[in-house]
Amino acid sequence: MIITGKHLSRRTMLRGMGAALALPLLDGMVPAFAAAPPPVRRFGAIYVGMGMNMRIWAQDVPGQLEMNPILAPLESFRDRLVVVSGLDNIQALSNADAGQHPRAQSSWLTGARAKKTDGPDIHLGVSLDQIIAREFAQETQLGSLELALEPTEIVGNCAYGFSCAYNNTISWRSPTTPQPMENNPRNVFERLFGATDSTDPDVRRRQLKTQASILDSVAEQVSGLGTGLGPRDRQKLADYLDSVRDIERRIQKAEEQVDMKLPLVEQPVGIPDQFAEHSKLMFDLQLLALQTDLTRVFTFVIAREGSNRSYPETGVTDSHHPLSHHQNNGGKLERLAKINAYHVSQLAYFLDLLQSTSDGDGTLLDSTMLLYGSGMSDGHMHLPKNVPTILVAGRNLGITGNRFVQFPPDDSTPLANLQLTMLEKLGLDVEKFGDSDGMLTGI
Repeated sequence: MIITGKHLSRRTMLRGMGAALALPLLDGMVPAFAAAPPPVRRFGAIYVGMGMNMRIWAQDVPGQLEMNPILAPLESFRDRLVVVSGLDNIQALSNADAGQHPRAQSSWLTGARAKKTDGPDIHLGVSLDQIIAREFAQETQLGSLELALEPTEIVGNCAYGFSCAYNNTISWRSPTTPQPMENNPRNVFERLFGATDSTDPDVRRRQLKTQASILDSVAEQVSGLGTGLGPRDRQKLADYLDSVRDIERRIQKAEEQVDMKLPLVEQPVGIPDQFAEHSKLMFDLQLLALQTDLTRVFTFVIAREGSNRSYPETGVTDSHHPLSHHQNNGGKLERLAKINAYHVSQLAYFLDLLQSTSDGDGTLLDSTMLLYGSGMSDGHMHLPKNVPTILVAGRNLGITGNRFVQFPPDDSTPLANLQLTMLEKLGLDVEKFGDSDGMLTGI
């Protein structure tokens, strides 16, 4: 980091057209002769429903990580990965009633058992992300960001007498307060950089046609700011603003395409038709939120439990949920593994963004911890034992990667034990989380 004589406030904002753009961390925000600030800590949880092809996922012995076909998209990041085996999502275990899907998803990040109800008396537990957000929100404008790629209703009956709150979010502020997730990139962009006066789609559409770009409206400020920065800061600022402009363009393009194809259909505006484009847009927005320090905590549901989405771009035409009930059929398991790998490739895209974005003397990836996984292992049996789990840890978090860590499968080690250990690695002093019964060694 090059520390200059010019000192910008860490909270410097560019304002225009009713929006405010936070700036990424620049060298010029560090006072002259001051020690470089310690890197911040960031956390994200990424959920994929209905388990994995465990025959491919599983590794025979602990030690150095073996990059199987599902993990293959993460090859270039193997030094940041710890794949953990033998952890159980205990609160999702069935007691003879239906509802394994909502219980698997809701307990994954809470370590709590969902109360069966489709009414207002929902009850679960505080999720891992919200415990972290309570601590980190002291330094950011947004406590956390909750995103998804599928419908996000949290009222009504979504599965087997369970409220949609259990099926459409993984984030819970309190045992009775789920955090709604957002699947519309336009709404996320407005939350980060300024919202319109109305949530009516027609109003927002008219505004898009009449208003200039947010960046055009702050162009003079950007020009004035850039003249006082060093070469590295100017490049950082240019790269950041290019990213904001590109996301703006892609959201507007998606809105135009939606309007042309389905002008009379009531559906969210700004959601791309293609899964990969939608996923990448949401990851790009998460990157901007972390880069600008608007928040340090996010949750993201790539595929919710019970999802019937198909991914023909992978060569697999089966819907995800029926395919997860593979009945141990070799062909179905092979196709399921392709979907699993496709989901993992979305994570690889995000890791590449984090690795490519400078942050102090390192990158955003260096100070970010991610939890990626599912609330069940075998989707056919709805089995919440030995759930597939990836821990991604940056270099500043004291975790060594390129490892496969295995805990005895007969010990019923709670997944919450790993999450309690993650809290400790993030610097939070928490004695118990969910159904944890101790920290894990070897992480």
